[in-house]
Amino acid sequence: MDRRGFLRTTGLATASLAVGGCAPVFGRATSNSPKRRIQLVPVDVTRDRIIRTTVGLRPHRDSGFVVRAEKLDEKLLIHNYGHGGAGYSLSWGTAFLATEFALAHTDRRAAVIGCGIVGLTTARRLQRHGFDVTIYAMALPPETTSNMAWAAFTPVSGLISGDRRTPEWDEQFRRAAVVAYREHQLLVGTNRGVSWINEYSPINPTAPGGGRGGGGRVLGAGEVSGPLLIPDSIGVGRTMLGPGEHPFATPYASVLPVLRFEPSVYLDALMRDVVSFGGRIVIRKFDTPRDLAGLSEPIVVNCTGLGSATLFDDRELVPMKGQLVVLVPQSDVNYTAAGMMPRSDGIVLGHVNQRGNWSLDVDEAERDRVVNNAIAFFSAMKRDVT
Repeated sequence: MDRRGFLRTTGLATASLAVGGCAPVFGRATSNSPKRRIQLVPVDVTRDRIIRTTVGLRPHRDSGFVVRAEKLDEKLLIHNYGHGGAGYSLSWGTAFLATEFALAHTDRRAAVIGCGIVGLTTARRLQRHGFDVTIYAMALPPETTSNMAWAAFTPVSGLISGDRRTPEWDEQFRRAAVVAYREHQLLVGTNRGVSWINEYSPINPTAPGGGRGGGGRVLGAGEVSGPLLIPDSIGVGRTMLGPGEHPFATPYASVLPVLRFEPSVYLDALMRDVVSFGGRIVIRKFDTPRDLAGLSEPIVVNCTGLGSATLFDDRELVPMKGQLVVLVPQSDVNYTAAGMMPRSDGIVLGHVNQRGNWSLDVDEAERDRVVNNAIAFFSAMKRDVT
């Protein structure tokens, strides 16, 4: 079978919304590129190279993230939470939507509750519109859930259950995704930990399910399928690679440029930006909405993630436990594949996705699974493509 015929029969010639690793697999596949011989250095995966294992709880809602406004006594209360595994991806976009509500108020003093990626980008977006902002949080980076993220532009990851979508929510998502995608592109090269990296997806057309060997996975709980969610303005072309053009153990592979975020760099940079533009960061815990009513700011933006389950009695919020294994950094690895993401602070291996699990303890069995899969995958890579 030639490559053009392969693309037709597998359906990869059109945009898709399957998720490979945790990075998006959407994009327009192309097959007319010249013959290439891509050389990639395999990751050195051994247990003695593990430097840490991190656990974080993603805030998932089956009906998707919330951006809405309501009254809290005399205050304007704006909610911005429940992003599942798409917090980094959509943060600037939902911050834009939240700021639209704030701009309807005559006052320009705002309190942002939470100092993760959603709280920090919301604070910066408000500052850009002339708001005097104070962030209140009980935890700051590097102690936030956002510091534990795999962190690539994955706007559909863990986001919403397909049967809970509505036209209104879809439109809200599309607006947020377009804004966020553009914003992150403009941050590349500004020393804020945002960069482009090539994602490789090995493909075996004879495998059960048709497809992506090693690097792929099926959509999990809370993820979405269906092309209507992804605007045409998001994503660049996915290039197909045939036998001899790539180092993987499958006949075919694809490559797609994706946006990568380095949490420790990105979050610290955002905090510095907030403070340099006159913002304040206050350590404080809130137990009830009554506590928020006592703040001096007339506008309060709730970016507490899973904290909204208790603070605002959102019973739809459930944790999606994630766990990452981090290896010693490997400077010659400059691509992502099979749930592996290289960063300056280490080679990150995922993924774990456990619905309803509130434990922050390391799951040893899942760690072994992730490491064993990585050993098998990278051991099978060819060091020289012929």
